[in-house]
Amino acid sequence: MFDHVTLRVTDRAASEAFYTTLLTQLGVDESYSTDAFAEWRDFSLTQAAGEHAVTRRLHVAFVAPSRAQVDAFWQTGVDAGYEDDGAPGERPEYMEDYYGAFLRDPDGNSVEAVHHQRLRREGIIDHLWIRVDDLPAATAFYTTIAEAAGLHVRHAGEDRTTLSATREGGSFSLVPGEATAGLHMAFPGDEAAVRRFHADATAAGFRSNGAPGERPQYHPGYYAAYVLDPDGNNIEVVDHHRG
Repeated sequence: MFDHVTLRVTDRAASEAFYTTLLTQLGVDESYSTDAFAEWRDFSLTQAAGEHAVTRRLHVAFVAPSRAQVDAFWQTGVDAGYEDDGAPGERPEYMEDYYGAFLRDPDGNSVEAVHHQRLRREGIIDHLWIRVDDLPAATAFYTTIAEAAGLHVRHAGEDRTTLSATREGGSFSLVPGEATAGLHMAFPGDEAAVRRFHADATAAGFRSNGAPGERPQYHPGYYAAYVLDPDGNNIEVVDHHRG
């Protein structure tokens, strides 16, 4: 579903401490930490600077292998002084066996640990909720890139649009409201998918943020393209050339 999701943060040290403290409770250790990024598998942080705005008004839910780990995630966060956004409990309005707990990260984003029977099996992010200024316009963008990015529309209505991966579990939903800002979201594909993603999006009038090409500054063989969604978030399809 997600190759990676990156948040830009106001205070790198504070945000890295927040996510390290909480993701440890879900059995997820930090993959690496450099001057540029802190990474936990398909989730990463980087310092906001200049034109790269802080990520705000995002909801991100992480996979919890058990209900007990949802409880530990929330209790550990509350004990560490982080803001409660919803105590552990069942949320049948989402799914019959949905069990989650919510906290706020240092930039005010809603961060959840969730356990249910259809958890994403690859990666640590189960789902995102992204607020959008114009739901039809955002839906049009993500529908345009869906095939190249390996996505399909699972639900489309006046309240939200939900897209899922065609190859594995996980989802993200677009919901009306003051738009999520400063988000980077990348999807996996081969070189042809990278090129198609960029061509389809720009042909439909969406703004390029980087033509298809190699980005060796990330690693040798990193081939990607970037387009801005209607709210200015940076969306990518990437081929890592890792076999």
